[in-house]
Amino acid sequence: MQKGQYYMGNNTLIVTLLVEAKTIDQTNSPLEHYQRLVESGAIKPDEHQTRIVKKLQRLHDELVTYEPPPIPSSKSSPSLLSRLFSRGTTHTVSLPPERVPAGLYLYGDVGTGKTMLMDLFYNTLPPHIKRKRRVHFHAFMIDVHKRVHAAKIKLGHNGGDPIEPVARDLASEAYVLCFDEFQVTDIADAMILRQLFEKLLNYGVVCVITSNRHPDELYKNGIQRASFIPCIELLKERFEVTDLDSGTDYRRMPRTLSHVYYDPLSPENQQEIEKIFKAYTSDPSDPVQYNRKLTTWGRTIVVPESTSQVAKFKFHDLCGKPLSAADYIEITRTFGTIFVLDVPKMGLGEKDLARRFITFIDACYESKVKLFVTSEVPIFKIFSDDPNANKTEVSDHMRSVMDDLGLPSDIVGSSSMFSGQEELFAFARCCSRLVEMGSKHWAETAGMR
Repeated sequence: MQKGQYYMGNNTLIVTLLVEAKTIDQTNSPLEHYQRLVESGAIKPDEHQTRIVKKLQRLHDELVTYEPPPIPSSKSSPSLLSRLFSRGTTHTVSLPPERVPAGLYLYGDVGTGKTMLMDLFYNTLPPHIKRKRRVHFHAFMIDVHKRVHAAKIKLGHNGGDPIEPVARDLASEAYVLCFDEFQVTDIADAMILRQLFEKLLNYGVVCVITSNRHPDELYKNGIQRASFIPCIELLKERFEVTDLDSGTDYRRMPRTLSHVYYDPLSPENQQEIEKIFKAYTSDPSDPVQYNRKLTTWGRTIVVPESTSQVAKFKFHDLCGKPLSAADYIEITRTFGTIFVLDVPKMGLGEKDLARRFITFIDACYESKVKLFVTSEVPIFKIFSDDPNANKTEVSDHMRSVMDDLGLPSDIVGSSSMFSGQEELFAFARCCSRLVEMGSKHWAETAGMR
């Protein structure tokens, strides 16, 4: 069993857990990380959220000493003869529930901090846990359907249970699974999940789930919902179900998640963006490194300030040098969160800068980067003409393109920097993507690596 020793010194809680003569470092646990965010001013202290983080901490502590059962190899599957004489039976490992840490099912409306809490837990998992996976639930089910299809083909005409090998493979790849945005919308998913969750839990897999709905509300009014009820009961039995709704919008990590563009270039905005950068780089095990070097196509790219996940550039470091699309792709592939400071208003004399900035934004969008920007003028006006300049007319075709992108045509029309249709479209697409990348939904889901 665990023994705990607690010391208070320099206003810092140092927790030493002695487990079977092993000392466990808790400096990067969910609670410690949350406390650092509060102390840095990135988020405001909230009793309700602290209660949720303590539940994550409970699971984190149990996972420190949890040893999942060995997963049988797929090569050890029973022979055809044994399958014929054991029809209807399964070969899933069945671990008693009391030997598996109870999972967490966190549900609440949009804006209650589900993704933030999921990231907080996943990113602070004990370092010895290598078999782990964090995935959006929709992407997970696409993967599951592909695996089930492949399993059916492998089983051939003799048939058998295709869910069993899928569950075994998933458990062998990760015994900690984090599902974001869990939902059940069709009968195919419902029928698979009923069996899949039971088999995964039997294999000792520990899950953390976020959802907009309480388990009782899942697949409500769905076809053959009665067949899904056992899955709902399993969730309520094997998970701690917790309501995240408290009246507080937790999309403030840091500040408000949708507030990612700051103008003008004032000392106040500079201080705010530095505070956010420090909050995102507060992990002591991943300190800020200066002048990190990336290599692509034999070229060296210097990153002024970065951790393994977060980078910060001045605008001229990114766009004032002859960097290519391949360079920007390498940067956005490496870093899930990027800060770009001091973006100027650009005119005809800075057309090369503008082209590079558009290429950089395209790379950020394709790599699902979380972007923070400080700019001289509002980010959507950095390419705009001076008020007294002659405006360029936009063709009917370009107006149609702008409508398709959901942007007012006068945004493009206000810039004479871009002449050809291709350039105009690239500019319009950049504006559209900046709008989407500044949304709350993007800020909640971007930045994962």
